[in-house]
Amino acid sequence: MKKILAILLALTMLLGLSGAAALAEDEVVTLKWVSVGNGMPQNYDSWAAKLNAYLEEKIGVHVEMETIGWGDWDNRRSTIVNTNEPFDIIFGNDGTFNNDVRLGALMEITEDMLKENAPGLLELTAPAYWDACRIDGKIYAVPTVKDTAVAQFFVWDKDLLDANGLTEQAEAAHSLQEIEPILYALQGKTDNTLFELNSGGCYQILTHDSFSCGLPAVGVALEDEDMKVVATFEQEKMMEDLKLLRKWYNDGIINADAATRAESNNYRLCYIAQGWPSAAKTVWGPNMGVNAIAVAFGVPTLSTGAVQGSLNSISVNCKHPDKALQLLNLVNTDPYVRDTFAHGEEGVNWEYAEDGRLHLITPSWDMPAYTQGTFFTLTQLDTEETNQYDELKVLDQQAVSSVLMGFAFDSTPVADELASCIEIYNRYRGEILTGTVDPEDEGRGVPAMMKEMRDAGFDAIVTEAQAQIDAWKAAK
Repeated sequence: MKKILAILLALTMLLGLSGAAALAEDEVVTLKWVSVGNGMPQNYDSWAAKLNAYLEEKIGVHVEMETIGWGDWDNRRSTIVNTNEPFDIIFGNDGTFNNDVRLGALMEITEDMLKENAPGLLELTAPAYWDACRIDGKIYAVPTVKDTAVAQFFVWDKDLLDANGLTEQAEAAHSLQEIEPILYALQGKTDNTLFELNSGGCYQILTHDSFSCGLPAVGVALEDEDMKVVATFEQEKMMEDLKLLRKWYNDGIINADAATRAESNNYRLCYIAQGWPSAAKTVWGPNMGVNAIAVAFGVPTLSTGAVQGSLNSISVNCKHPDKALQLLNLVNTDPYVRDTFAHGEEGVNWEYAEDGRLHLITPSWDMPAYTQGTFFTLTQLDTEETNQYDELKVLDQQAVSSVLMGFAFDSTPVADELASCIEIYNRYRGEILTGTVDPEDEGRGVPAMMKEMRDAGFDAIVTEAQAQIDAWKAAK
C-alpha cells in the first residue's frame, strides 16, 4: 500500500509539473480583433509590438488587429460572420448587431462575466447603454461610451450677431420658433442665406425614436410610457415645425435650391449641428471663418440606435472570452492603451507632453477612435484649451433616454413593406423637410407621402412594430 501511495504521489507531482509547464507556455493569449478604418497602418508591426508588450504584462494578452478599409468593410465583414471565419472580437453597429445575434455569431456576455473580468468597464457604462445591447434580455456587445447622446446646437455667426445687438437673444433661443425673430431681424443685414439647408433638410425636428428600422416616418415619442407607434410626420408638433419651414422658404429665409442642393456651404449664418458647446470654437467657427457660438436646440437624447452606433462583440467561438473582456476593459479604462489604440504608436504618432497632455506627431492614424472604446479615458490633446470630452460626458448625463432602450425590432416580417416605404420617404423628404412644398399639400406634401406609403404597407409596419414592442414591454 505504501508503494502504491508513493507511486500515486509521484504521478500526481509529475502531472502537476506538466500542467504548470503547459500553463506557462499558454499563458499569453492572442486575440484577433476585426474592425473598420482606412486599412492597416504602415507601422502596424512596431505599434503592435509595443502595445502587446504592455498588454502581456497587464493581462497576459496579445492583440492581432484586422482593420478593413471602409469600401471593403460591408462585404468582408459579412463574409467573416456568415462563413464562421475565426475571430475573437468584432466591431459592429445598429446595421449589423441584430442580424449577428439572430445568426448565433455572438457570445452572450453575462453580468458575472463583466463583474469578474471588466469591473472598470461595468462602472464606466451606465445601465441604459447595456440595455441597448440586449436582445431578449441578454447582452451581446460592449457599447462604446462616447458622444452617444444626440445633442443638437444652433451654430451662429457671432460676429454678425454682435454687430446687430442680437447675441444675447440668440443665446436664449432653443427652438425654431424662438430663433425666428432673430432671422427676420437679420434680413437685409447680410447677402448670405439666413437659414441655409441642403437636400437633407431640417431633419433635426424628427424627435421620435424610429427604433433603428431605417424609416423616420414611423416611431415612438422618446418619453411615451405607452410606447405607441405613430406616423411621425402626422404629429401636431412635427406639422407645426414643417409649416414654419414653409413660411421661411416663402419669405426667402431658406435658400430656393434647398431641396436639390447636395452640400451646404462652409459658411452658414445659422444652422443646426450635432456636437458639443466648445465645438463652436474648435470646429464650427474655424470652418466658417468667423467667431461662432453654439446654443442648445432642444435637449440631448439617447436611443438604442444611438448607442448601437459603436459596439464590440465577442465571437461565440472565442476560446478565451474572459481575456477578450479583460482586453476591452483595458481599452476603455487604461489611458495608455486607450491613447495607443486611438492615436497610434507612442514616439512615432504621438508622445506625452511635459504637462501631461498628448502631442500628436503624426495626426493621421488609420484606426478610428470611435470604433474602439470610450472617449472619456483619452488624454487631452495639447492643442485643446479645455477637455472637450468633459462636455460630452455632461451631455450624456443630461440626455433623455428613449422608452425603447433595449428594444430590437425584427424587420423580417415586413421587410418588403419597409424597403418600399424607405424608398418613398427618400423621394419626398427633400422637399418636405426644406419647406419647398406646403406640408399639407395633397399632391406633394405629407398627405401625398403618407398615402403612397400606406399603399405600400406602412400600416403593416406600424402593426408589426406595435406587436413586438407590446410583447417586449410585457416581458420586461
